[in-house]
Amino acid sequence: MKLQNNQTEKRLGNEKATCRFATALGHCLRSTDTILLSGELGTGKTFFARALIQSILVQPEEVPSPTFTLVQTYKTKLGDLWHSDLYRIAQIEEIEELGLIDAFAHSICVVEWPDRLGPLMPEEALKIEFKMLTNKALARNVILTWTDAKWTQTVTKIMSGLSSG
Repeated sequence: MKLQNNQTEKRLGNEKATCRFATALGHCLRSTDTILLSGELGTGKTFFARALIQSILVQPEEVPSPTFTLVQTYKTKLGDLWHSDLYRIAQIEEIEELGLIDAFAHSICVVEWPDRLGPLMPEEALKIEFKMLTNKALARNVILTWTDAKWTQTVTKIMSGLSSG
């Protein structure tokens, strides 16, 4: 794993590896952290989000996809978490009506389809792009990108922990 210009890439060979990565990241989060998940349909964004959320819940519960509700909120060991899926959003005004922009200021936020945020996208977020590997069932690459310096230490810790585990 090599960090270059606030970007790194990791191969996740199966669902178990994806869960380990999501759990490791989940335990490093704190209020106001935002994770932006992008990638084509079926690349594992919701699977990743579900594993991350379940790893930090106060009480175990079902974590459904927010595709139709647009937002699901959870009480976690680390504070409130908002999970949103913006796939069906057509206009920025719809995002403002959800209250998501306010949530960025006080909660952990995990956002699928962040391109829909347009100019509302938080600059300090950690961006994770999912890409399926051809001819590899459930294997994917994740590309992590960030601008806020706080993510460099977090990403380094997570990646070194995954390498040794």
